[in-house]
Amino acid sequence: MTLLSKSDQEAVTAAINDVERETDAELVTVLTAQSDNYAYIPLVWAGILALLVPGIANYLGGWFGADILLLVQWGAFILISLLFRMPGISTRLIPRQVRYWRASNLARRQFLEQNLHHTKGATGMLIFVSEAERYVEILVDQGIADVLDNAVWEDIVARFTAQVRQGQTRQGFLDCIAACGKLLKEHVPATHERNELPNHLVILS
Repeated sequence: MTLLSKSDQEAVTAAINDVERETDAELVTVLTAQSDNYAYIPLVWAGILALLVPGIANYLGGWFGADILLLVQWGAFILISLLFRMPGISTRLIPRQVRYWRASNLARRQFLEQNLHHTKGATGMLIFVSEAERYVEILVDQGIADVLDNAVWEDIVARFTAQVRQGQTRQGFLDCIAACGKLLKEHVPATHERNELPNHLVILS
């Protein structure tokens, strides 16, 4: 994971400040290392393998009695569970749909928790990143959605996602904020000075 350093966070804050001077939009950025611990998924895989592999081996070879087979399955479950807890392995066991669903769910919770739905003019925007899932999402309130179709964010999200995969999260944030700012300045220009929400990068532990 490449959660951002203090200087990286300050660069993100400065980029948000630059954009918000020229738009009524309120930008909030959120970064998390992982959207869920997915503890149950490696256990499910370990349980399946611990049941199937010794059982099939015993069926084909007839090596164990019922008592020994049960002990072998228990031992296999413990060993496989420990193996599957290793980060490099556990993340590969989680279906992409599950990872994306959990990240998307967290993004929507953050939109509410960061009070982006309470801005004057409904001009809140969330830029959400979950590194382990390689997931990026932009969520906007109705005041922005009325003047900018959600499709306009797709290319920006795709570029940012590619940068997260390459470990370039800092630059991804800066490029994303700049690209969003260009659209926001045109379609949601500043009408008065305000700063309703904090501009610093929110990092979830």
